[in-house]
Amino acid sequence: MATNGPVRHTRQKDAVMQRLRECDDFVSAQELHRKLDDEGTKIGLATVYRQLNALVDSGAADTIRLDGQQLFRLCGEDAHHHHLVCRKCGKTVEIDPPSEAWLRKIATNHGFTVESHTLEVFGLCPECQRD
Repeated sequence: MATNGPVRHTRQKDAVMQRLRECDDFVSAQELHRKLDDEGTKIGLATVYRQLNALVDSGAADTIRLDGQQLFRLCGEDAHHHHLVCRKCGKTVEIDPPSEAWLRKIATNHGFTVESHTLEVFGLCPECQRD
């Protein structure tokens, strides 16, 4: 969702952004809230959710669902990309998107058109495979 006008920077938004920058992998709003609370930053859980969803709406963060939970992550590059996510430990790797030709072929084979796509790949990272 595009925003109209300048983006407001608030203490809460800055704190959420700073803590999210320190997370390499996807993180839940509850976990981020706990980390903020542990460092002495008092922000309500609803405010953390609101700030995270605003970041997603603005395109500054990505969100996925894993085991029924919504997770968030800042992405380091502006280029279109997807994620390979370990379903056990949450380790995340940014991956290049599949070719548009492949996507359109799959859609056409099933009688669909492609308007947009989201692709996240879930599995086990090498460390979790060994455990």
